Amino acid sequence: MSASKICVVVVSGSLERLQMAAMVASVGAVSGQEVIVFLSMNALPYFVKGNTSKAPHEGDMGKLMAGKKVPEFKTLFEQAVELGDAKIFPCSMAMDVLGIEQDGLEGYLGKATGLTKFLHDAQDGQVWTF
Repeated sequence: MSASKICVVVVSGSLERLQMAAMVASVGAVSGQEVIVFLSMNALPYFVKGNTSKAPHEGDMGKLMAGKKVPEFKTLFEQAVELGDAKIFPCSMAMDVLGIEQDGLEGYLGKATGLTKFLHDAQDGQVWTF
């Protein structure tokens, strides 16, 4: 029997990895699965309010996506929350290190949480890391 909960850990700041994480989260959420996303390390700064910097691409796919009408990863994450059962949590440790306050993050993100809590919540689900 497959797990009905998808747990996504996002630590990379590369376009391809952020994009794939967002696609897994949004497709899972709109397909009726519970989705929990944990944003940390190099991924978290992209979710600070007003951040318009572009994620660097790793290879050809990132270059190709830039020229196509691929929905941006932040849009897909927001849609996962709005259209499905997705919850996106920023990492409390990364927020401390980066000096980010909760009110400085995008409004669709949940309250900051620690890795221990995320791992507890993820114990009965599929875990994907990007």
